Amino acid sequence: MSYLDNIRTFVRVYELGNMSAAARDQRISAAVASSRISQLEDYLGVRLFMRTTRQLNATEQGEVFYGGACKILETIDEAEAAVSSITQSPRGSLHVAAPLGIGRRLIAPHVPDFKEKYPLIDLRLRLSDRKLDLTAEGLDVAFFLGLPEDSTLRMRKFADCPRVLCAAPAYLEARGLPETPEELTNGRHDCLNLRYPGAPEFQWMLQMPEGTRKFAVKGPFETDDGDVLTNWALDGHGIILKPVFEISEHLASGALVPVLTDTPPVPIHLAGLYTHRRHQDPKTRLFIDFMATRIQDELAQRQAAGA
Repeated sequence: MSYLDNIRTFVRVYELGNMSAAARDQRISAAVASSRISQLEDYLGVRLFMRTTRQLNATEQGEVFYGGACKILETIDEAEAAVSSITQSPRGSLHVAAPLGIGRRLIAPHVPDFKEKYPLIDLRLRLSDRKLDLTAEGLDVAFFLGLPEDSTLRMRKFADCPRVLCAAPAYLEARGLPETPEELTNGRHDCLNLRYPGAPEFQWMLQMPEGTRKFAVKGPFETDDGDVLTNWALDGHGIILKPVFEISEHLASGALVPVLTDTPPVPIHLAGLYTHRRHQDPKTRLFIDFMATRIQDELAQRQAAGA
């Protein structure tokens, strides 16, 4: 399958625009990735990329070949999916991404059970609170909290997740209990915020008597790791906005105390995103169906504990 491997590597180099990144994605060395591209160029008798010390750009021939290569791989993937569907023995690697909190609490604990049920599927789980591009990063499924921005993707909604504003008792003793949402914006309270590359300014959407309203909040700390944010709140550094399931144990123990309960945050979706093509793959459908049941059961337990 060396020629097919060369094509797969070429497609990832083209999509990522970087030989080293494509090599990591394919779990091969940069030298092997470079060799595969060279073999492909020798076979085709053309240059597929123009290489400089800083850039890797597709040639005109490379642009043309990319379109055909994608069709080849899509056809092969569909053929393999059809065979798997008939034999009921789905196999291959499944690339999944999730935010840290979701991944650690709701996804990772159930991966071994999924593997036991479908032993021929190897799951590659990537956890990150930054935004991910499914196509560019070769993902089959990406879990997310919020509302999807890319309408070209398909979505499987698992649940609406209630959220809560909360802080540690030590913080509230020192700073007082906020009485109105406006106190989150006028400097009387510190808000701890989740930041990721390309994120907009921090706006917390609260449910007011007159309807939903956005509050532009500020605070001394921000991070791209949701669990770090929780730890800062536990240490008394400010108020956080969190899904109940992520902090249910701290709410139950009293380590975090809900505030502004009359104007709670707007609930958000917990869902899985995938491309139309990925959904045709039986192993993707099996994983989503499996996780849907596990996630809904887990959320019910956690949200009951934090209520």
